[in-house]
Amino acid sequence: MSRIQCPRCLRPQTHCLCPLIPSLDSRTRVLLLQHPSEVNHALNTARLAALGLNNAELIVGEVFEDLPHLLNQPGYQARLLFPADDAQPLRAYTPSDQPLLLVVPDGTWRKARKLLHLNPLLAALPRVTLAEGGVSRYRLRKAPGPGALSTVEAIVQALQALEASTNFEPLLRPFEALIEGQIAAMGEEVFLRNHGAT
Repeated sequence: MSRIQCPRCLRPQTHCLCPLIPSLDSRTRVLLLQHPSEVNHALNTARLAALGLNNAELIVGEVFEDLPHLLNQPGYQARLLFPADDAQPLRAYTPSDQPLLLVVPDGTWRKARKLLHLNPLLAALPRVTLAEGGVSRYRLRKAPGPGALSTVEAIVQALQALEASTNFEPLLRPFEALIEGQIAAMGEEVFLRNHGAT
């Protein structure tokens, strides 16, 4: 028998995160392109980010037929949040700057690279990157390297860099509650054995 699911956050009704999800405005528009394998992932942080930001959109797929339209948003300049040698570090807007349409692929690194491969228009976008040294609060997985963040953490860091006068930390509340719930479900002993400090 399957548990009743919240139609909004897709969590079991007994563990609904909706009361923790903020409703934040941003000058930046965030477009999340989610690989289908992430949709039913227990820690679907892209969905949490999209629900918490009023100026965000989440689209699931591998090939995005509507990409030319999605990337051509009047008043915004599209940038891909993804590492590259020529990626520009994000910096705070000046009053005269046109805001960004921040395109964020969501999936494992392998799946995210596949999205770029399958969507040449996406791969051709100018790239932006986060400041180095970001530390993930995602205590349930081993980061593949320094600065490896979950999707919602990367978005919060990006928006804080662009719009320093606005606090985007509330976006992390449901994410942190999700992690605490997962740790509680596995038990402190199991968590420490598998994820504790080495």
